[in-house]
Amino acid sequence: MRKRRSDAEQQVAELLRTAKESLQLSVAFLTRMDGTTQHLEVVESSVPFLFQEGNRQQQETTFCQAILDGKLPAVIPDVRRHPAAMELPAARLPRIRSYVSVPVVLSDGELYGTFCAAGLTTDKGLTQRDRSLMTVLASAAAVVIEPGVREEARRREVLSRLEPVVADGGPVVVLQPIVDLATGRQVGSEALSRFPAAWAKAPDVVFEEAHSVGLGHQLELLALRRAADHLTVVEGYVAMNISPATLLLPEFTALLRQLPLDRVLLELSEHDQVADYADLAAVLAPLRAGGMRLAIDDVGAGYSSLRHIVLTAPDVLKMDRSVVSGVDGDPVLAKLVASLVEFGHGCGATVVAEGVETAAEAAALQELQVDFGQGWLFGRPAHPGTSATGAAVPVARTPLDDVRPLASAG
Repeated sequence: MRKRRSDAEQQVAELLRTAKESLQLSVAFLTRMDGTTQHLEVVESSVPFLFQEGNRQQQETTFCQAILDGKLPAVIPDVRRHPAAMELPAARLPRIRSYVSVPVVLSDGELYGTFCAAGLTTDKGLTQRDRSLMTVLASAAAVVIEPGVREEARRREVLSRLEPVVADGGPVVVLQPIVDLATGRQVGSEALSRFPAAWAKAPDVVFEEAHSVGLGHQLELLALRRAADHLTVVEGYVAMNISPATLLLPEFTALLRQLPLDRVLLELSEHDQVADYADLAAVLAPLRAGGMRLAIDDVGAGYSSLRHIVLTAPDVLKMDRSVVSGVDGDPVLAKLVASLVEFGHGCGATVVAEGVETAAEAAALQELQVDFGQGWLFGRPAHPGTSATGAAVPVARTPLDDVRPLASAG
């Protein structure tokens, strides 16, 4: 039974049908040539039992390769007149007697394969005009298949980068301190994933790529586990990021149940899509009852509505750095921050400012009654016990009793 064709394959099939009917031959097909093997990808045939989609044969033994190599002409009205053709397996079974083949070339000049038509009888009517028609149809086929080819190449490239990371247990996870703006004491840390610098990709881009190739949930859970490992070497809470879709997996709940929940702050981005808030709440409820706190990240970025915040009732609002940067000299930003603080405190939530880089920003945020701050002013992301330059530094020792309590979900 033939597999269901994709939309692209169906479009190619229509082009092949045009070729077969116009040339009045028995079969038309698209092949992919990978250097060693010819793959029959799409076939339109009057004799399907001889030409089947998915069939493969050694590339060097095919008519198509012989034509590409210039050993045979592109248009062959009578195969028997070409000794080189009669030596090939296709001349024997099935008994191909007429043939037309043109290359399928992608926009960057890459050879994808061939666009072919064949008959089981000789056809003296085949001409170079028929070759021209096949070339036009092959060009149209190339346009149809190229997006899929590029996407598959992208998938292979992403997998080649991410599979070793997954096999190694996930990304490197570093911590960035979070401090009480009023006292300057460190109250916790955010766990941040780091990938090889040579990739030149932000972590959120890498996680998005991982989801696009089916590794997203696994990579997130591995990062979460590595973040949780830091709980054994630092005090205070550790903020960990997770997407709503991964949060709904049983593996997520199983992992969280192994942790000291009163030291876990779970962060969801304001931009993350939540398919069903009831399902989200059902997973979070027992964890929050056990002491885990919930934060909404990136608050104030873009034009997201407050519905996400209202329906999740978070314990913490983390203001995006776009709201924080330059707040000391921008009255509009200051007013926005003041509004978010009033809203957050009114909901019983603690407010954290991300991206704090200057003492002036920190002072302005404190004046605006922002509770906690995070950013380069207080420390760059690093492994526990090291500075951003790798020098040994004391691990922050903030007794939990000294940490300003974060509001519960209520």
